[in-house]
Amino acid sequence: MGGVLTRLSDTAEKLSSSENWSPRRLLGAPHRLGFAVGAALMGLLALWWLAVLAAMALGLDPGWAVPPAPAHGLLFTLGFMPAFMAGFLFTAGPRWLALPAVAARTLLAPLLQFGAGWATVLAGVHAAALLAALGMALVAVGWLRLLLRFAALLRASRAPDRLHARWLLAAGAIGVAAMLLACRALARGDVPQLRAAAQLGLWAFVLPVFTVAWHRMIPLFAATALPRLEALGERAQLLLLLAGPALMGLARVPGLPRWPLAALLALAALALLALALRWRPPAGDAGRLLRMLRGGFGWLGVALALQALSLGLQAVGRAGLGTAPLHALTLGYLGCTLVAMATRVAAAHSGRPLAIDRAGWRLYRLLQLGVLLRLAAAPGLGGGAALLAAAAAWAGVATAWAWRQGRWLGLPRADGRAG
Repeated sequence: MGGVLTRLSDTAEKLSSSENWSPRRLLGAPHRLGFAVGAALMGLLALWWLAVLAAMALGLDPGWAVPPAPAHGLLFTLGFMPAFMAGFLFTAGPRWLALPAVAARTLLAPLLQFGAGWATVLAGVHAAALLAALGMALVAVGWLRLLLRFAALLRASRAPDRLHARWLLAAGAIGVAAMLLACRALARGDVPQLRAAAQLGLWAFVLPVFTVAWHRMIPLFAATALPRLEALGERAQLLLLLAGPALMGLARVPGLPRWPLAALLALAALALLALALRWRPPAGDAGRLLRMLRGGFGWLGVALALQALSLGLQAVGRAGLGTAPLHALTLGYLGCTLVAMATRVAAAHSGRPLAIDRAGWRLYRLLQLGVLLRLAAAPGLGGGAALLAAAAAWAGVATAWAWRQGRWLGLPRADGRAG
């Protein structure tokens, strides 16, 4: 993996010269600013978790004011995704809503507040739960400010199609509720409530936002990739894509009958995997972006299948698959989709080719290895070594991507155009 990261760093150096990089250019467009904050938080949290696991493997105690498992769940669910969402929303949103572009400067204060809040939460996880609660309050208010700005855009729009914007606003509001619930849980030392906040954030905020954004991209490739899905009506498409994650969320509710839910999950998994297998992106460099999106879509089907199998094992009195289905969903589906979509937006708005180059493809392959290692560790097949290796792979992906795309965000457009 060290050789991969070295080649990625060398490629980044060839693509741009450091003397042209300027933080002022991050204010040139909402995606530059939002992605920069998201990438910085993603890299920071990946390195933090790798350091924590390495310390525990060596028998060292990092010191915890908040238990590690719920802290990890909260930070990795809500810690960096909303910043990427903000960059996407305020770049694509005005075009969807037929409104003028949004000035990135108007987003600077809430995004900095959001980032500072998570840095405070991270410190509080080890130092004091009340400090983490204070940081969580800053996070919630920062995200609320961004959401109110987007709500104002939606109110001002007279565009005939506002379906996606409305869904995103509704999911974002649930995100505020999840952040406030986490703040309350940290202040009260209520671990079950903290877990509930992370679950609410994942199933009712992050996953719906990703699914709606994914649905919005269907017309870009449906004619050659997903003709059957494209033939459905717009709302039917969206409900179909939301159904699988919703079933997975229901599987985590105690007391529900296992066999019927396992059967529904298996059917949903077969449908999604069949679509992924029918997807035929173009060969060569030009098809890499679509292959990355297909990989994420495939991981969603795998996650549903693993959840169905886990429920079936539990129904016959055997141990389930632990967190394997959850990590196939988060690290596989969400991770692949985030890397693909954010790379596409960063390339398109920096004047670079939309085709994924070799360095980007190596990152994607390293992410696949990380997902497989994490799945091996979840049921106990690979033990702590597999878990540490998975964390190292994700840290490599997160930091290399943040370095490479972060440099693009602070550079002039490669094609010489303004913006």
